Amino acid sequence: MATAPASRERMSQLPYRPKAGEIPTNPGVYRFRDADGRVLYVGKAKNLRARLSNYFAPLYSLHERTRRMVTTAASVEWTVVPSDVDSLQLEYMWIKEFDPPFNVRYRDDKSYPFMAITLADEAPRVIVTRNHKIRGAKYFGPYPKVWAVHDTIDLMIKVFPIRTCSDSSYKKAMASGRPCFPGQIGRCGGPCSMKVTVEEHRAVVNDFISFMSGGDQRFTRELTARMKEASAAMDYESAAHYRDRLQAIDAVLGKSALVLAPDTDADLFGIAEDELAATVQHFVVRGGRVRGVRATTIEKEIDISGAELVDQVLQRTYGDADASDIPRQVLVPELPDDAEQLEDWLRERRGRPVTLQIAQRGRKADLLKTATLNAQQALMLHKTRRTSDYVARSQALTDLQEALGMSEAPLRIECFDVSHLAGTNVVASMVVFEDGLPRKDQYRSFGVAETTDDTDSMYQVLTRRLAYLDRPDEIEPETVNGAIVAAPESEEATSDGDVVTARKRPRFAYRPQLLVVDGGQPQVAAAARALADAGHEEIALCGIAKRLEEVWLPGEEYPVILPRTSEALYLLQRLRDEAHRFAIVHQRKRRKRDITSVLSEVPGLGDARIKALLRHFGSVSALKNASPDEMTVLPGIGPTLAEAIHTHLAR
Repeated sequence: MATAPASRERMSQLPYRPKAGEIPTNPGVYRFRDADGRVLYVGKAKNLRARLSNYFAPLYSLHERTRRMVTTAASVEWTVVPSDVDSLQLEYMWIKEFDPPFNVRYRDDKSYPFMAITLADEAPRVIVTRNHKIRGAKYFGPYPKVWAVHDTIDLMIKVFPIRTCSDSSYKKAMASGRPCFPGQIGRCGGPCSMKVTVEEHRAVVNDFISFMSGGDQRFTRELTARMKEASAAMDYESAAHYRDRLQAIDAVLGKSALVLAPDTDADLFGIAEDELAATVQHFVVRGGRVRGVRATTIEKEIDISGAELVDQVLQRTYGDADASDIPRQVLVPELPDDAEQLEDWLRERRGRPVTLQIAQRGRKADLLKTATLNAQQALMLHKTRRTSDYVARSQALTDLQEALGMSEAPLRIECFDVSHLAGTNVVASMVVFEDGLPRKDQYRSFGVAETTDDTDSMYQVLTRRLAYLDRPDEIEPETVNGAIVAAPESEEATSDGDVVTARKRPRFAYRPQLLVVDGGQPQVAAAARALADAGHEEIALCGIAKRLEEVWLPGEEYPVILPRTSEALYLLQRLRDEAHRFAIVHQRKRRKRDITSVLSEVPGLGDARIKALLRHFGSVSALKNASPDEMTVLPGIGPTLAEAIHTHLAR
């Protein structure tokens, strides 16, 4: 709901704010509580006074969600600790204990299967599971598909034959003295197969775990030496057995490509975020190979920096981790402010040194980019799934109706965005969502020939679009005042059986229930003026501002703040992001078309050479900045032609 002016004035001074001299300058951990004593937020600081003073700055200067937290709270308390490492440990413990609603929320991706070795059993077995809470189990993965885990296990038990049968089969075999059925067909190597003792089997299990943890080089060397020894002794049967095991190892390693140096043990964290959520892709690298990928979605309640997010991700990842799960090196996209203290904390937990750093070059940087790309795709998928789910879509439309004070749910929503390149190539996009889903066949792009600023561009585009609401019987033309109109082709059968291809154009006059613009008060005011001038003020209007994800209504002094978990906010974000994406795509096409037209004016420069130039230099700006000598490296472009191109582009 919107923050009223009176309430804003009333909340300008927080009654529980401590006096400046009361807050110590020591390191420590602080907690905000509400009137019922519930812990709302837990944080740590090297200097409590400096950190807490940020929360008690003028309310208008705070991020909207931070402002909501401090105005919801009724008290703040702190605990001084001897060192920054102690504050790390206490913060982590309190977050786990109190689960504060304004701290980041983690939603681990449980969709991936794991390989688990049940070490708590008398004879540990290897299984495929999605349960990450089996007592005493050692986990590897997650894997992208179930079949990938089964394939890995099939190969691994050829090298390290450990138990695969069920607990009931194991108990029955041990009681009867007859091998379990998987053991009879060579699929189980536990004591229940009657081929090894419990102690011998435990040694094989330890080798299995050591190999999966990155010790593959030792086993490869040992098996190679044994194979050569058996061959030299003319024990060809044993040599063939060792050869088959080596081939199985090679097959396992082939499924986990070597990406870093063979002695590299590291964890890489790729992070993608927006105002409300973040996704983390955790690549586990052992022995230079990616042994597993863990995906996590984080929901943010208050504004935190990228460095603070990295800090909390590392605490979450290693807070309960075994010493063996903490690598020698942790690579992150951004170093937290307390990086040294985090290294000390990790060293204490691991028992050996741990380095925390940014991967800036080489293969580590490339792998971190891959992790970040996966995180970006996961974030997009997370938002898409929320807006694609039927229940979530229905809830989103209902929430929008209530938040915007509409008489009915907005079944058709149109969102507009303006894009330009340094004031030139001004274009606008219109995307359409019906029932919460995109209708891409009804997307439209507009060209804006002359404009003074973004608000004028928005007014022009909406005026042109709204003009068609009063002409419901007309089929839209191919172009509308510079609008680029896409009309899909369809095939229809005539009475004679002939197939005729016709262009079906959806009516541009279809009336939306809600218009959304990308921007805050100025853009909303321009859109409201266009609605008024067109005589269509019955259509609801709102704008979504990028920085704080605030929803602005026409004529309102303060924005509507939707909860971060609101399905309506996710729908508005999706609309805004899709409109921005579509505008950028159109602008790039126009720029490419413009530069192609310009280059075609150069005598002796044909389509093939134009494409080669653009492909080689990658962008229009790079081509314009290129020297004639740099252009001559391309086949078919000599010094004279290169000079002509350079002169023509410099005009």
